[in-house]
Amino acid sequence: MKITKANGKIEYSVIENLKKRSGETDRKIVDIVTNIIKEVKENGDDAVREYTVRFDGGVPKKAVVEKEELNEYLDMVDDDFKTAIINAKENIYKFHLRQAQQSFMTTEENGVIMGQRVRGLHRVGIYVPGGTAAYPSSVLMNAIPAKIAGVKEIIMVTPPGKDGKPDPNIMAAAAVAGVDRVFMVGGAQAVAALAYGTDKIPKVDKIVGPGNIFVATAKRLLYGVVDIDMVAGPSEILIVADKTADPSFLAADLMSQAEHDKLASAILLTTSADIAKQTLHEIDKQIKRLERQEIIREALENYGEIIVCESLEQALKFANELAPEHLELCISESLKYIGKVDNAGSVFLGHWSPEPLGDYYAGPNHVLPTSGTARFFSPLSVDSFVKKSQFIYYTCAELRKSKDDIIKLAESEGLTAHANSIKVRFE
Repeated sequence: MKITKANGKIEYSVIENLKKRSGETDRKIVDIVTNIIKEVKENGDDAVREYTVRFDGGVPKKAVVEKEELNEYLDMVDDDFKTAIINAKENIYKFHLRQAQQSFMTTEENGVIMGQRVRGLHRVGIYVPGGTAAYPSSVLMNAIPAKIAGVKEIIMVTPPGKDGKPDPNIMAAAAVAGVDRVFMVGGAQAVAALAYGTDKIPKVDKIVGPGNIFVATAKRLLYGVVDIDMVAGPSEILIVADKTADPSFLAADLMSQAEHDKLASAILLTTSADIAKQTLHEIDKQIKRLERQEIIREALENYGEIIVCESLEQALKFANELAPEHLELCISESLKYIGKVDNAGSVFLGHWSPEPLGDYYAGPNHVLPTSGTARFFSPLSVDSFVKKSQFIYYTCAELRKSKDDIIKLAESEGLTAHANSIKVRFE
């Protein structure tokens, strides 16, 4: 990881380097996933079973866990973990409850009635990875907003471990979050089964949750058959720091994202050359005691950067251009600058709001736009799990008042049948 000085040009080469991570998916992977989807669509559970044996080594003895059985897993995890997920659930619930929208209806004195209905999707599928990428926190972040939105049924799919059993921590989180059923299946075949439905696995309206390249590719290919949350890229953190920042904090926060993936990016923008040097020293010091240091080293070497900026304004301009997944403002009076941040998935303000606080506990969602898509995408929310429809009621008298305008607009577009739909009512 090197230190460079911003000059209005060199820092923007960092963005170009990061874009290389999100290139086109390998054609071979697309072909493999396309074939899996086709087989599952045509052969249902038989295809799911075949791919499960091929990729996971066998079919679990218990293929589905019903809602009433999930609570048993709360007795399989240690008490401290149980307390932690319950507390996290309360924080996540309180934050997302404020996002809930209400239906509305307006009535005018002339008898016109208009409005909007807001209601939860019927059924949602949550994909949860297994193995070393098993994240109970993602279960909470995906399921709780869906429950608040009024989703009638939440289906979870997760691959079993080598022993054929699910991860107890994931299942305990599912119990706390209110998941209705869990199917022991993973990979692209699980995504296809959720999209099309099989005799055993019900069809869903939307699929959310992280997964490997095969899962992400399946979600992308099936978008339109089913809705998805987003196609997520590698993890990102951008930290803006001034002279009041603690280098040991900055180093720890950069590495907290770098440990996710060799493609993760971790960038520090600071107005202090001393802070830059001290942070680099802290990284060398702290990394020696971290379990995933090989991943961290590779991520920092390829996609890590420390850039010394002339001013906070220069740093924030770059931050808005990069549109990072996570943005930490480790500066004095950080709340003064929140209005200057236009493009970021989630913003962490001050020296005591590290990114893992958002990943696990504070309440805002950790499913965030990556690869610069924070310019136009939003974090996962209650809105992600609702659909809206509108309604209109006009009286004869009010339609008569408006008919000439409507006919004129329709005819200007060459849509004479539209115009006729209005004319015929007053002939």
